[in-house]
Amino acid sequence: MKTNDLRVIKTRNALYNALIELMKEKTFEEIKVSDICDKALINRSTFYSHFEDKYQLLSSLIDELKNSLIEELKKKKNINNIKDYYIEVIKIFLSHVENKRETYLAIAINNRNSILIDIITDVIDSDIISHLNKDKNISKTKVPDNIISKFFVGAMVNVGIYWIYNTNKYSKEEMLNYLIELIPNELH
Repeated sequence: MKTNDLRVIKTRNALYNALIELMKEKTFEEIKVSDICDKALINRSTFYSHFEDKYQLLSSLIDELKNSLIEELKKKKNINNIKDYYIEVIKIFLSHVENKRETYLAIAINNRNSILIDIITDVIDSDIISHLNKDKNISKTKVPDNIISKFFVGAMVNVGIYWIYNTNKYSKEEMLNYLIELIPNELH
């Protein structure tokens, strides 16, 4: 089955959207394939021609979310200043969360935050490690790259999850300004 076929794309999007809507109402474990099909207005046979089960559907949805964040991160400018790099990653991350808020909320509301944390951690950690490996001059510290990455990813994940739940409390710009304030000018 061609994944760029318009019918395939529409069907998968309908299934993703149905799953997202259902996850706002109940836990993933409570959702049945028949619930997803009913919500998406798709026959069970059509569902099974695309996915083996609801777990594969969720995995595909997560992969789509990760891939969209990866694509956004690829668009960032080449930045040599480490503070500017982190600020750019944070901007991209917050914009991604803002644009995909319904999906992130659906995953987080009635379901385990660990899925959300895994999505963010995997993508941003890889980007930071890749950036640090590319240009050893940007980091003037003796701290290993993986420790640096875990430190910043941990902060971004926690702030991101907090913001998902409290979007009405702080705007994206306010969050970004607070984070810029927290990142020191000189990172050694």
